[in-house]
Amino acid sequence: MASTTPSASTPLPHLLVVDDEAEIADSIARYLGRYGFRVSTAGDGEAMRAIVQDEGVDAVLLDLGLPREDGFELTRWLREHWRGAIIIVTGRGESVDRVVGLELGADDYVTKPFDLRELLARVRSVLRRTSVAATAMPEPAPQAPTGYAFAGFVLDPDRRSLTDANGDAVALTSGEFDLLCVLVRHANRVLSRDRIMDEMHGRDRGPFDRAVDVQIGRLRRKIEVDPSSPQLIKSIRNAGYLLAARVEHH
Repeated sequence: MASTTPSASTPLPHLLVVDDEAEIADSIARYLGRYGFRVSTAGDGEAMRAIVQDEGVDAVLLDLGLPREDGFELTRWLREHWRGAIIIVTGRGESVDRVVGLELGADDYVTKPFDLRELLARVRSVLRRTSVAATAMPEPAPQAPTGYAFAGFVLDPDRRSLTDANGDAVALTSGEFDLLCVLVRHANRVLSRDRIMDEMHGRDRGPFDRAVDVQIGRLRRKIEVDPSSPQLIKSIRNAGYLLAARVEHH
């Protein structure tokens, strides 16, 4: 385990690079460390879990080709036990791997070989979406000042939380939460996929952001009574999606 920590008077976003190729991990750590991040590295799943559980980590940059443990299983573990951002950084470029990564809860997917400047932009974009305050991320995305109540749920953009009718927290990835915020703020209006992506990511949207359908499916499984027959998030053929619910400020 290694850590690169630039001197700063305020807490820095903590990134964890998980890659069994030490040269690659160290190269990423050095580069990101120059741009206002604290960066740690881990060579396998065991070391990754130890750092995530013992230290405050804001984002994990995870290689899928790790020894002894499948990277997708580690992605699943992270999403079930941790609330930070996950960026898969891997040599697997097949579309099926990208979709599986999103299904399991990854917030972004970067394919090796990559430009370090692009990786930096992706990290900043994901951290902005998860509202991590740092000097490395100027102009954080604005958040709504109030919460919203709909269909028994309460959505709090400031706390980035969703609770159900029983008051229990509903675990959402950062991408799922941002998607739900867009739908709630435009309730009962049809939104195209491009409009949704623009609302979620703006200038930071990339080609992988086209996977909005995957995120819609994941979100339905968490808030619909019957995801196979959705009543809240409806598909409008050849148009997009809408949230069919009465929304009140909470």
